[in-house]
Amino acid sequence: MLACSIGIMAYNEEENIGSLLDSLLNQELKSGIIEEIVVVASGCTDRTEHVVIEYAKENDKIKLLTQAKREGKASAINYYLRRTSAEIVILESADTLPQKDTIEKLIRHFQCPDIGMVGGHPIPVNEKNTFMGFVVHLLWHLHHEIALKHPKCGEIVAFRNQFNEIPNDSVVDEAYIESIIAKAGYSIVYAPEAIVWNNGPDNINDFIAQRRRIAAGHIKLKVAANYSVATKNSFRILFVLIKDQIKQLLWIFCAIFLEGYGRFLGLKDCCFNRKKHSIWEIAQSTKQNIKHKHDKISCDNTTV
Repeated sequence: MLACSIGIMAYNEEENIGSLLDSLLNQELKSGIIEEIVVVASGCTDRTEHVVIEYAKENDKIKLLTQAKREGKASAINYYLRRTSAEIVILESADTLPQKDTIEKLIRHFQCPDIGMVGGHPIPVNEKNTFMGFVVHLLWHLHHEIALKHPKCGEIVAFRNQFNEIPNDSVVDEAYIESIIAKAGYSIVYAPEAIVWNNGPDNINDFIAQRRRIAAGHIKLKVAANYSVATKNSFRILFVLIKDQIKQLLWIFCAIFLEGYGRFLGLKDCCFNRKKHSIWEIAQSTKQNIKHKHDKISCDNTTV
């Protein structure tokens, strides 16, 4: 059985940390066990530490590490890595929520000795019918499509415990870990079925600040470690965009044509009394089992 440690780097996460701990404590596992869930609270000024302490009283798997001063996520990760000896390390963002089998779908890949790192599938909970919601969903959709062919890890990652630090000034921790694992000769895989829900920026200022930080981090990573993440390649992004948009535009025009053709035939029927519709022809494809199709769609939507 694979033994794993889960590290959560937290700064003022009182709103979500309880839900995250509940979810992690109730994971359905077959391939391994969760030895510990470690929360590193860095300079928190809210009730994050209090919430974790209360959970730790009820379950000895939960541990709290405290940094009195906020020194950055990379520093918190290093603080955690030096204190865990588990075979498999999982890092999950404190503002995310995994599904009940997400950890299992990450760690089962390590049964293959060649695999050194596995990335999960982040899906945003932002509303799609707002501009920023559209942007956030588009961004993570591109991430998903590219990662299917060229693995790129983010939000939740699992890796073999092979090192105990990354540069303290790194702002793209998952990407830096990718570079270490890849240079050690291991394979990196993407697990699209290992879903984790996250909440993207809901205003332009937050979005720009986040993307600016990540872009700078990727440039520094390229200079320092000569490593580029899969999504840094603009041609891959452009290919996915064109592929999706051409298909969507084609289907939109076809849908307009079909609707227009139906309206034309209806007009002809009325003007020339060509066809009676009081007893209409049954559209057989509308008579399928609705529950069966609803269940299938619900299942498919969780993997998009």
